[in-house]
Amino acid sequence: MPFDVWLAYVATILIFMCTPGPSQLLMLSNSMAHGVDRAWATMAGDLTANSLQILAAGLGLAAVVMASQTAFLVVKWAGVAYLIWLGVKQILRASGHRLGLGDGPRKSLRALWLQGFLTSAANPKAVVFFAALMPQFMDPSLPLAPQLFILGITYLAFDGAFLTAYGLSADWFAKRFSGEARLWAERAAGGFLIGAAVLLGLKSVER
Repeated sequence: MPFDVWLAYVATILIFMCTPGPSQLLMLSNSMAHGVDRAWATMAGDLTANSLQILAAGLGLAAVVMASQTAFLVVKWAGVAYLIWLGVKQILRASGHRLGLGDGPRKSLRALWLQGFLTSAANPKAVVFFAALMPQFMDPSLPLAPQLFILGITYLAFDGAFLTAYGLSADWFAKRFSGEARLWAERAAGGFLIGAAVLLGLKSVER
């Protein structure tokens, strides 16, 4: 793959990633609520889902996605409801702290991974986005698998870097809160979850 084509691809995905989406807000929330060390599991879940979406795009499954909008709508709105439930639960948990009711059970790494995976997988636009974007930077006269691998790894690397930046920033701010400010930080974490749900709800295969 020519280096200038790769640079154009990088510029394209950087523009795409500059606007926070559901996965970024989820990373913010979990880093604030659980610390970035545990939020790495959320990032791993997101990247796992993205890897499967890139693979599906590479195998030509975008047409199947387009033909299965009803199934994707069910998955999407289930994801929206799940994130809203988590956000409300987080806000109520912060209120419980205010009332002295304790911290409640610690969320497992598996649960944090599942949140990241489901939030990304519930986005019906993702596989269509990859299927529409990547062919623009691929040369059909060259072997396609190596090109898809380079483009996919590049996307995952930048996605991981952005999620890391969100997570480290949220963790840094959260660690400097205490007392009442800490409770508001936990409520903000719940608000980020609800915001992620709203962004996910606004996405569709067509847009």
